[in-house]
Amino acid sequence: MVRDDFSESDIPNFDDGWWASVLAEEETRAGTAAPKPNKAEERVKPPLNWERAMVLFRQDDIVSLKVTGYNRGGLLVEGEELYGFVPCSHLVEMPSQEGEESRDSSLAAYIGDCLRLKIIECVPAEGRMVFSERAARAEAGKRPALFSALQPGQHVTGEVTNVTEFGAFVDLGGVEGLIHISELSWGRVAHPNQIVQVGDHVEVLVLEVAPERCRIALSLKRLSANPWETVATRYAVNSITTAVITAIVPYGAFARLEEGLEGLIHTSEIPLPANATAKEALSSGQKVEVRILQVDVARQRLGLSMRLNG
Repeated sequence: MVRDDFSESDIPNFDDGWWASVLAEEETRAGTAAPKPNKAEERVKPPLNWERAMVLFRQDDIVSLKVTGYNRGGLLVEGEELYGFVPCSHLVEMPSQEGEESRDSSLAAYIGDCLRLKIIECVPAEGRMVFSERAARAEAGKRPALFSALQPGQHVTGEVTNVTEFGAFVDLGGVEGLIHISELSWGRVAHPNQIVQVGDHVEVLVLEVAPERCRIALSLKRLSANPWETVATRYAVNSITTAVITAIVPYGAFARLEEGLEGLIHTSEIPLPANATAKEALSSGQKVEVRILQVDVARQRLGLSMRLNG
């Protein structure tokens, strides 16, 4: 299944008074800079031209629309007989890592701007109209050809264009695919920026192609063998090996044995001075000797100990 890269609840239903969605959102927002339409403006707003929208979508044309509002997930845009939603992840200049207050400020700064956009979702039956500024960077008409050329199982290369909490977007030459955080590494990933950065050129595996939703699911981890498939034969219980501390948590620390294989050293398995904590005794990147306590292949979990003598 292709994973969504924005929340469905953030997309207004453009068949059912979309300004009402804007008003409801803005009434709960403190200090918003987004303008609100008056009642007269609501009454005279023409219906969305779904027929024209479908033509633009199928032909992969670029349109210019004005930003008239925003909600927590992105921008609300409109033009002649067209209204829609632009998710944050589909904005070219939107910072990938922001707090809610900073994100609101960034979105508010778009109010009144005209953006060059492409329609990436057009579903009249559901009142869904989603635009992308990122998609509009590719010339008109290029998307259908690229989608027809891509097939699940292909190895392709591209440039990382955005890194978010849920994954990384990769430009494949005119369309973007998403590497979900779960597809970045066989090991634990606290944030995608641990694995990739904007501007990186990466080789990826195509998992799924959904032209009707303009979605491409990619994987980085599946280009290499799953280390969990052979972990039990390579790391016997009670054997001792070298690991690298990757994260320190309230209940202990995580340590990496090799790429894709991490285990937990519980606090009780860390020899600590009196009244000391794991955070005080260990540091990220530190090499330590560990003993294998448990290998759970089914749940992909390793139990480790720094008490080498058992």
